[in-house]
Amino acid sequence: MELKEPSVSTKTSRKRIAIIPGDGIGQEVIPQAVNVIRATGAPVEFGEFDWSADRYLRDHTTVPADGFAMLARDFDAVLVGAFGDPRVPTNIHAKEILLGMRFKMDLYANVRPVRLLDTALCPLKGVEPKDLDFVVIRENTEGTYTDAGGVFKQDTPDEIATQEDINTRKGVERILRYAFEYCERSKKLDGSPRNKVLMCDKSNAMTHAGGLWQRTFKQVSGEHPQITAQHMYVDALCMQMVRDPRQFDVIVTNNMFGDIITDLAAGLQGGLGMAASGNIHPGKTSMFEPVHGSAPPIAGKNVANPFGAILTAAMMLGHLGLTKEAEKIDAAVLEAVHQKKTTQDIGGTVGTREAGTWVAERVAKHVLSS
Repeated sequence: MELKEPSVSTKTSRKRIAIIPGDGIGQEVIPQAVNVIRATGAPVEFGEFDWSADRYLRDHTTVPADGFAMLARDFDAVLVGAFGDPRVPTNIHAKEILLGMRFKMDLYANVRPVRLLDTALCPLKGVEPKDLDFVVIRENTEGTYTDAGGVFKQDTPDEIATQEDINTRKGVERILRYAFEYCERSKKLDGSPRNKVLMCDKSNAMTHAGGLWQRTFKQVSGEHPQITAQHMYVDALCMQMVRDPRQFDVIVTNNMFGDIITDLAAGLQGGLGMAASGNIHPGKTSMFEPVHGSAPPIAGKNVANPFGAILTAAMMLGHLGLTKEAEKIDAAVLEAVHQKKTTQDIGGTVGTREAGTWVAERVAKHVLSS
């Protein structure tokens, strides 16, 4: 993919999507996702950006001065690959681009669907696709990831390191409301409605932050009596997720716990290469990214699984109101998995480009026949 930063970019009647492949395998999987979007015939336009380790090493730019304001002003959504490169050991570019986008664009809801497309992809015995279909909603702008804290007397026997867990009433309340509203409006793959919201915390040990989450959850759940409200401590949740994932519907939690449990959940659906996510602020420009990292050891080898990026693209189109196009992508990926037109990590024999091309061609075929 040739990357050209638009000098002038204004919103049109077509949805405008900013493309930022990033580092490592992001530069392989995101072009495949873009090709699949194009195959749907969706009314979209792309603006492509080279924010990455390559750019940082070339001119020390992580994000241009007006980068985030430009994305919010000129684009309807952002599709991001992955960040992280051993040539930048501090990962300063990754922090300033990815976390900067989440915090400075106030993308407070990280939405990660957990769906099993084929029984063979799940390491648990007896779990079928109908049994694994839940969503984790992670608070995305607070918690321990705000980088509040510091180090005192570094590299001495008396060194002290603190990492603050920041939780505001505003932040907790809006992510809980988002979870209940998401539950009310969304359906499972089989068309059945969602009806349970489970809040996960560690309030038996983290009493100050946990108390805020518990009190706010009680208030917000009381405003949605038709939704069953549940609670689990994070350690119990991890055990139950492995023991019986059938019981879950919508899970809402803080930034750190959401990061951890969604990696565990990804392992149930075929690995990180199958996991999609959205970083959302309702009514504003939102960012979508596959859950996996940049995976430097396999970058450039045509072995990375592109389906996480492709399913993320479908999620993004659905968010933009392009439901039919999103459904065509989801159906084509499902067909690819069933026919094993996949990369080796999920049982196939083809490469990144070949898997992406197969899905794009199948999407185009469905478009022509519809």
